Amino acid sequence: MIKEVIDLSKDQTNDQEQLLEEPEIIIIPDDEGNEEEFEVIMKFEVDGSDKKYMMVVPVDADEESDEVYAFRYEEDGDDLQLYTIDDEEEWNIVEETFNTLMDEADDEEESQ
Repeated sequence: MIKEVIDLSKDQTNDQEQLLEEPEIIIIPDDEGNEEEFEVIMKFEVDGSDKKYMMVVPVDADEESDEVYAFRYEEDGDDLQLYTIDDEEEWNIVEETFNTLMDEADDEEESQ
């Protein structure tokens, strides 16, 4: 089901380097036009689709918070267009893919 995972970390072999890397931060306006910062934690594509998805978390969220937001996105040069996922079937595919990728990442961490 997973077509491609775009890994945000450039070098997985060196944890210290990962900690020093700058996270990808995007600004998303809320319903009232207030700009909020989010950290992109994952980007991926799904098989059978040319759609791209990203998972983001609020920058100012508590460490204990498990708030994760998913968007379909399109890039045009430096411009980034985000789209909410309103279709339940599409949402289920994105959620399943995200959970699978997170489980794989957890398994990798445990085996190291």
